[in-house]
Amino acid sequence: MEIFIKGTGIISPQKTTDNSVFLNDIVTHEKDVLNCVEPSYKEYINPIQLRRMSRLIKMSICASKVCLKEAGIENPGAIISGTGLGLVEDTEKFLNSVLDYKEQFLTPTSFIQSTHNTISGQVAIALQCFNYNNTYSHRGFSFESALLDAMLLIHDKDAENALVGGFDEITEQHHSILKKTKWVKKEKVNHLDLLHYKTPGTVDGEGVSFFALTGKREEGTYAQIKNISTLYKPKDFKEIENHIEKFLAENGVSKNDLDLVVLGLNGNTDTDGIYYHLTENYFNTNYAYFKHLCGEYHTVGAFALWFGVKCIKHQTVPEIAIFNKQTFTNKPIKNVLVYNHFKNINHSFYLLNQ
Repeated sequence: MEIFIKGTGIISPQKTTDNSVFLNDIVTHEKDVLNCVEPSYKEYINPIQLRRMSRLIKMSICASKVCLKEAGIENPGAIISGTGLGLVEDTEKFLNSVLDYKEQFLTPTSFIQSTHNTISGQVAIALQCFNYNNTYSHRGFSFESALLDAMLLIHDKDAENALVGGFDEITEQHHSILKKTKWVKKEKVNHLDLLHYKTPGTVDGEGVSFFALTGKREEGTYAQIKNISTLYKPKDFKEIENHIEKFLAENGVSKNDLDLVVLGLNGNTDTDGIYYHLTENYFNTNYAYFKHLCGEYHTVGAFALWFGVKCIKHQTVPEIAIFNKQTFTNKPIKNVLVYNHFKNINHSFYLLNQ
């Protein structure tokens, strides 16, 4: 499938808004949750409108405009987004007002803005784009579903290009709920040394990622998305190996052709086993990981895709993200496999090509 990434717009817990650099200045978070490093919005959004927007809406409109500006696209042929939980902050505001006002005298704003498709709608209004608009909320497959929709839309000539996004946010209330489960580490950790803590749980994160997809290679193109694949609830490591083998073979690539494998290691001893198994028993190449920089959330696959295509464009892997520094070798980065899973339920694979 001839699908190329022409532009990106990323707001994350790292300084990723500036597309001219690639993780040059690493941000260390003192809290046990990784919140986004937000840019100045006045350059992208009318200050009067800013006051009425929630944090996630502001980040999404800003990221989408950064992405389209880099791609040189004024009005995309489609806007497609994926989100696991939607606008959590607005949902909490509405539910709290229901309790505070005993279900009376409620303003509808927070409820209207709490729906999952709000971001796609708000971005379309900001861009004055009246083309195909869709939002997917499929837990750990949310972004992958949006990406596949866009790829098929371009492949079938229904659109010349598409704006694809993945977004999720973390709030204090939601984080406090997660801390009561095994999903978040109970002890205080340094997120940059996340893999050194051999305990259950990970660190929460959030992020907004947008990509401009086109059907032809142009000057400034990041990389080709050769194909994507998903796997739901595999029985064991062998099933995952077989799935990877088949996925690569279908796209004319062997595991020996891969120059880099990007893995979704998150420091959780309950779910990281498959990544270590693949590095020790299956692949023989360079490895990178990324969740110590952005945290874990439903659509973190969007950050993983950004990381993979930036490695190809810049022909380098940031030292902070190298998994096997002792065996890492400097070589051209042409074929990249990104493998990530969410809670060992939703497994996703991106095959990228220079």
